[in-house]
Amino acid sequence: MEQKKSYTFLEIKQKLVNYCVYQDRCHQEVEQKMRDYLVIPEAKEDILLYLMKENYLNEERFTRSYIRGKFYMKSWGKNKIMNHLKFKGISEKLIRKCFDEIDDADYEKTLAKIYEHYYAQQKGVKEYQKKSKTVKYLLGRGFEYEEILKVTGER
Repeated sequence: MEQKKSYTFLEIKQKLVNYCVYQDRCHQEVEQKMRDYLVIPEAKEDILLYLMKENYLNEERFTRSYIRGKFYMKSWGKNKIMNHLKFKGISEKLIRKCFDEIDDADYEKTLAKIYEHYYAQQKGVKEYQKKSKTVKYLLGRGFEYEEILKVTGER
C-alpha cells in the first residue's frame, strides 16, 4: 500500500498558499485539498482563516474569475455557469451579483454567433428542424430560452 507523505503544519499551509496563488480557488476546492493532505480539523480552521485574512482565498474573486473564464473562453451561457458554481458551493446570491462580469452586448453577440455557426452546420434537415436542433444545442450550452428566442427572431 502506498504511504502518503506527511507534512508539517507550515508545509501544508505553504502548499495551500501556492495552490491558491496559482489560480483562484473556492472554499470547497481548498477543503478538498486539505482532505488530500489529511489535515486535522483544528488545523483546517487555522489554515482557512489565514488564507482568507491574507486574501489568498476570496470567494467573490474566484466567482468573478470563473464567470469571465467560462463565458469569454468557453462561451458558456449563464445557466450552465450558475449550475457549475452552485455545484462548487457558491451561493446563488453571490453568483447573480458577479454576473456583471459579462457585458450584455457581448452576451448577445456570442449567442448570435454560436447560433449562426451551429445553424449553418445543419445539413440535409428541414428548416424547422435546423432551428429546433440549434435551440436545443444553445440550451445545452447554458443559454436562457428567452435570450435564444431574441436571437432566432421569434419575438
